[in-house]
Amino acid sequence: MDLTYTQEEREFRARLREWLAKALPELPARPSPDDWPGRRAYDLGWQRRLYEAGYAGLHWPVDAGGRGATPTQHLIFLEETERAGAPYVGANFVGLLHAGPTVAAEGTAEQRSRWLPPVLRGDEVWCQGFSEPDAGSDLAALRTRAVRDGDEYVITGSKIWTSHAEVADWCELLVRTDPDAPKHRGISWLAMRMDAPGVTVRPLRTLAGSTEFAQVFLDGVRVPVADRVGAENDGWRVTMVTLSFERGTAFVGEVVACRRTLAALARRARANGRWDDPVLRRRLGRLYGEFGALWRLTQWNVSEAESSGGVPGTGGSVFKLAYSHARQELYDTAAEVLGPESLSLEEEWALERLSSLSYTIAAGTSQIQQNIVAERILGLPKGR
Repeated sequence: MDLTYTQEEREFRARLREWLAKALPELPARPSPDDWPGRRAYDLGWQRRLYEAGYAGLHWPVDAGGRGATPTQHLIFLEETERAGAPYVGANFVGLLHAGPTVAAEGTAEQRSRWLPPVLRGDEVWCQGFSEPDAGSDLAALRTRAVRDGDEYVITGSKIWTSHAEVADWCELLVRTDPDAPKHRGISWLAMRMDAPGVTVRPLRTLAGSTEFAQVFLDGVRVPVADRVGAENDGWRVTMVTLSFERGTAFVGEVVACRRTLAALARRARANGRWDDPVLRRRLGRLYGEFGALWRLTQWNVSEAESSGGVPGTGGSVFKLAYSHARQELYDTAAEVLGPESLSLEEEWALERLSSLSYTIAAGTSQIQQNIVAERILGLPKGR
């Protein structure tokens, strides 16, 4: 990976900065955090602006509707949009970062042309139906059944922690299509319409009072066999592709955001007198180094993924493990700098600190990531 920039890449950065400087002041006010239809409209409005300007799916393959940009151009885009304070993927993070890339990598030509353009245009939102009440870290223990009936599957079961389900159009859904097969071999990956008869969405309220998660109940929901990605009972392999995107490249914009947050935290420490504490200064300095290293690891992971067909490798688990803990320490440090202010749920700092606690669980727990690193990278035997 070459970390220097070519003249073409510098010109790309300059054009992007110029466009952001014009586009961002034209955005409407951000909706209330609990106004999910408003947040959907806001996020998709920004996605359409990106699409019209030629920046949507920048790094996606051209035959998937993207621009086929280089890894470096992709990273420049992430750096510049985050530094400018542009909206991130928001309510459609599953469509843009998980389901869309999976369909691009594993879907048929018909599926790609059917599902990917609406995601890139900002027309449709996806959610993820993987976890279940009794199948979280042990995802292959899922019980949601799909019984084939001619050209359709009839689905019964439930999913939990389904982000933005109440505003989603589609769900990337894992189902058990062969209950007699070993648990990793009887799973299929389906795309399910969220307005299909038999789908019930019940929001889950978090400690912070938000309802971005939901439990989804499926009662005799019919999904066409044509909406299956990959072969029947080959869903676990397809799922590993999805999870590699979720862990390997989906967090790249957040690393830039954390580096910006760290700089803001240092400014606050100088302003309120906490900068005089040498222990705190050392902690901030170490975090600066950690997030700098994480950004270099991000660059490596993105380059590896996009130079090998677009699918991230096991380096994503290294990143996810390190990033989850670094983010938690960042907001623990923020609480130390801000004092009582960090305890008010009306403050963004407090909400982010609560959110940071989920990162060692979401997208695969830290224990799962440790196992992957041990077995697939270090070659250690499987634990019992």
